[in-house]
Amino acid sequence: MKAKIIFTLFICLSCVPLFSQQKADFHLKKIDSIISASTPLPFNGVVLLSQNGKVQYLKSNGYKDFDKKTPLKTDDQFEIMSNSKQVTAVLILQAAEQGKISLQTPIKKYLPSLTQTWADTITIHQLLNHTHGITDLNKPSAFKAGSQFKYGNLSYMLLGEILHNTTGKSFAELATSLFKKLKMEKTFVYNISNNHSLVPGYMNENNQFKKVEKSFLNDDILPAAGVISTVQDLAKWNQALFKGQLLSPPYKKQMLTASTSSQHNVFGKENMGFGYNVRIIKESGLDYYAVTGLGDGFTCLNVYFPSVDTSLIVLENQMPENREYWSLKEAAIKNAVLKMITSK
Repeated sequence: MKAKIIFTLFICLSCVPLFSQQKADFHLKKIDSIISASTPLPFNGVVLLSQNGKVQYLKSNGYKDFDKKTPLKTDDQFEIMSNSKQVTAVLILQAAEQGKISLQTPIKKYLPSLTQTWADTITIHQLLNHTHGITDLNKPSAFKAGSQFKYGNLSYMLLGEILHNTTGKSFAELATSLFKKLKMEKTFVYNISNNHSLVPGYMNENNQFKKVEKSFLNDDILPAAGVISTVQDLAKWNQALFKGQLLSPPYKKQMLTASTSSQHNVFGKENMGFGYNVRIIKESGLDYYAVTGLGDGFTCLNVYFPSVDTSLIVLENQMPENREYWSLKEAAIKNAVLKMITSK
């Protein structure tokens, strides 16, 4: 009788990973169907899902060049748009760790050329979480610092200047050094004279694709939107950031703690927490982190689920003209992964 119980228990335990794999396969096939569906718009990019640092799903779909019908490869390089701001946030926090800046000090100290009175009250902290109220360097602030959330590139452009003034190095120099340490070998800061193998971006109007011939990227905007990367390298970034390899515990906590809130359609209609260019999401009973990017003919999504040490990276070299379709495929893929993690 005892032997029979042990045998039955062994059979049941041996079925657990098989069931888990079957469940995973079901949801991964759902991702396949999302990226292969052509309506209401096709998916044109790369998807990576990794767990515990190991790739579980990696596929590309669509074209690097629509005119030549050159297919995308899974290691192609994309503009990651506002995902770049996370790099800037980490560099700022590293400078704070080194005592070169203080997050609660008014930015006038680090940017003495600013002439508006708001420079005497707005802090680096408020630049990091988009609660500064600056809309134009030559105009009064739109609201009292810290009272509202207003997303934009300007604050991170200013953070890039602060980095230069306090470290003596440009954003590109600092970021390149960081990527090298993390062995993000296909990640770099945009340079008009050397764009490596960056895929072109396309605007999608009624599923007609028009190449973006002239990028809006320039030296000033690089700390806000100027990083080029791959899905594999962004998975490395997640491992380093969320496993504490980039920041000491107090500064990591500060970056990943909600200090304001905002809404984004990819994550629902309600306001969610927002830290230093990272969204703190609670959905379907699961807590996770995310960052999005959109513009210049590119769409990006980077999600990290800490409870299961899982990263989802989606990079597309298309951006719909119709706002209704912005990040549509990214949201659908994220929802499929969410169901895979939370399903019983």
